[in-house]
Amino acid sequence: MKKLLLSLFVCSALTTYAQTDSITNQTDTVRQDTFIFTTVKENPISKVKDQKRSGTCWAFSTLGFIESELIRQGKGEYDLAEMFVVHHTMLDRATNYVRLHGESSYAPGGSFADVMFCLRNYGIVPQDAMPGIMYGDTVHNHGELDRVAKGYVDALIKGNPKKLTPVWRNGLAAIYDTYLGQCPESFTYNGKNYTPQSFLQSTGLNLDDYVSITSFTHHPFYTQFAIEVQDNWRHELSYNIPLDEMMAIIDNAINNGYTIAWGADVSEIGFTRTGVGVMPNEDKGAELTGTDQARWTGMSNTDKRKELTKGPLPEVEVTQEMRQKAYDNWETTDDHGMQIYGIAKDQNGKEYYMVKNSWGKAGDYDGIWYISKAFVAYKTMNFIVNKNAIPKDIRKKLGF
Repeated sequence: MKKLLLSLFVCSALTTYAQTDSITNQTDTVRQDTFIFTTVKENPISKVKDQKRSGTCWAFSTLGFIESELIRQGKGEYDLAEMFVVHHTMLDRATNYVRLHGESSYAPGGSFADVMFCLRNYGIVPQDAMPGIMYGDTVHNHGELDRVAKGYVDALIKGNPKKLTPVWRNGLAAIYDTYLGQCPESFTYNGKNYTPQSFLQSTGLNLDDYVSITSFTHHPFYTQFAIEVQDNWRHELSYNIPLDEMMAIIDNAINNGYTIAWGADVSEIGFTRTGVGVMPNEDKGAELTGTDQARWTGMSNTDKRKELTKGPLPEVEVTQEMRQKAYDNWETTDDHGMQIYGIAKDQNGKEYYMVKNSWGKAGDYDGIWYISKAFVAYKTMNFIVNKNAIPKDIRKKLGF
């Protein structure tokens, strides 16, 4: 999942018209000059963090989700170390990359499965035990690290050796140790001594409670498959269900106190840098914003984004077929991981999901994004959720 830099939006004059919301089946009179959000349901989250110049949203979003699970279970607030997960994951990924002679993906992006695998096999440590910044900066900056690590593993492969030495992985580990720090074998937390594994055990988390959900038609519904994206190099299996049931799981989870680790494509024109994600109906753009048609058709994508995201507008009607087509033609890609934790309404009563990002206090809402249900329905790649948050009728179809 890569972090994308997206344009800011501006506000302009008021226009009103009628809208049909295909997700909520409501007809609203819409103001488009600004967004005004009111919280409907908000579940506890840990503090907003900043991945800064690193491709590690997958670690931040999944651990944020786990931190919320611990709050929900009455275990208190935790600040878990993202770079502990990144260090272990990148060594595992390099092993896979070298074993396949470079015929795989070795990149700083990752998946929710990487975090869950790390928890299960290596444990976890608190942030204080491994801050993960050893290069004289105050923020995460992995550009040099990523280039050095990739150069190292590529040199092994391109050298075309008859065999590898048994210590090549030690050399790569030393690179990550230098930039991120060594993964601690033991540490003290609140006056007690732990290993990473015993620390995880002390939280009481049951990792078997968490499942991955998706919705595509190139595999049968109510079965599991590995989503075919480069960062799913562990071949994590996701439960495949119809679109309406995927959305029902999200709503049921939020309304019952759970949160969700959400993977999505954020390259759409409706995803802004200021804290809103919508799927505006571009075909009606000129008419609905009061913009001259000739000027509209000649606009840059940046100008269109400003017009289409300055306030509530009609959105596209998302279908299962649209999701599949966008995935098959590379319009929906594995971009970014975030955390859905609440529901809000705009000034016209339309619902949005409240989403915790990992870009620090960016945007108009201090690091929180408001993402329309149409956007989530269209651009979700997959999400992980506590299986107890899934409606009973859907759980039965999935066999648990």
